[in-house]
Amino acid sequence: MSLAHGSALSERVIGVAIEIHRQLGPGLLESAYEECMCFELKQAGIQFARQVSFPVIYKGFRLNCAYRIDITVEEDALLEIKSVERILPIHEPKLSLTFA
Repeated sequence: MSLAHGSALSERVIGVAIEIHRQLGPGLLESAYEECMCFELKQAGIQFARQVSFPVIYKGFRLNCAYRIDITVEEDALLEIKSVERILPIHEPKLSLTFA
């Protein structure tokens, strides 16, 4: 993926998220926002997969800990849906996930 494509894709995905928040506002369950995000991504023709298994690498070993990524977008971006007032330090490890 080119940097320009990644930037354009990011802008589209962020735009979708903002539209969902404008329509629904805060306070719903994460599953509701995830469902709406998938609906909007499909409408926009953006390829995605939901609830994708993601292993944990621990001391060089790949462990299947049943961790799931909410949504992967075009195999280049990970979306973790959060329904919180603000991002706290406990959420930060999920913000640094990358495809292995």
